Amino acid sequence: MIKAAVLGSPIAHSLSPKIHSHAYDLLGLNSSYSAIEVNENSFSDFYLDATSKESDKNWSGFSLTMPLKEIVLQFCENVDSVTESINSGNTLYKSDGTWKVSSTDYLAFRNLLAVSKESKVAIIGGGGTARAAIGALNSKVREVDVFLRSDSRMSALAKAAPKLLIHKRDLAHPLDDYDLIIQTTPAGSFDDYVLNTKRTSGVLLEAIYKPWPTQLVKHFEELGGRVISGKELLVEQALFQIEIFSGVKFDVTEMRSALLSLIASD
Repeated sequence: MIKAAVLGSPIAHSLSPKIHSHAYDLLGLNSSYSAIEVNENSFSDFYLDATSKESDKNWSGFSLTMPLKEIVLQFCENVDSVTESINSGNTLYKSDGTWKVSSTDYLAFRNLLAVSKESKVAIIGGGGTARAAIGALNSKVREVDVFLRSDSRMSALAKAAPKLLIHKRDLAHPLDDYDLIIQTTPAGSFDDYVLNTKRTSGVLLEAIYKPWPTQLVKHFEELGGRVISGKELLVEQALFQIEIFSGVKFDVTEMRSALLSLIASD
């Protein structure tokens, strides 16, 4: 039996239980997947209880959202090299009796980001999702502009993508000339700067899915740009988690379509 959950705070809005439960039903698997409120203060006790060898809870794994993507790396020692470099893990799972942490955010970005070496790319924000995105671009493009309030996160972004030339931009800098824009900041954080962009012919990947559409998405679509929604990112990273938690290979294209249809109206 699969027993898993999504952890984070706040967590009530999460679509992960709906996505995972439906996927396991389609695969004909006995499963339980819930949403559990866990914050940076309560994670230590939760982790130690859930992963203890004496635990009788028999967890298969956990999907991690904010604010736990960095904190988990302080507790779980079995971290793959990519997750360590981006300092962000969203998937905690048990394999052969050992707990491990990985980033299916990174894998999702690898699938979703279609670029060439010369593509002009902007990333808004510098947190865990931004590091997963820039890490996924590490060997795909030559340089990336990152939109930040300060320089404090530049070193972590550079570690996540050592092959890239990274330029810091002010949040007010227009997004007019980019082929790809990846927006990773919380809802409303970029609203004051949206109208600085006057034209676009590129693609916007908006990492959040609630509220939707964001002010940036509405403006971008009015300018004729194409949008990849936060739901697409959510499902893409979940596909990898579903395989990890279940140990079952499945038709990814069919499962992706089924899960996107499931949450289309949410």
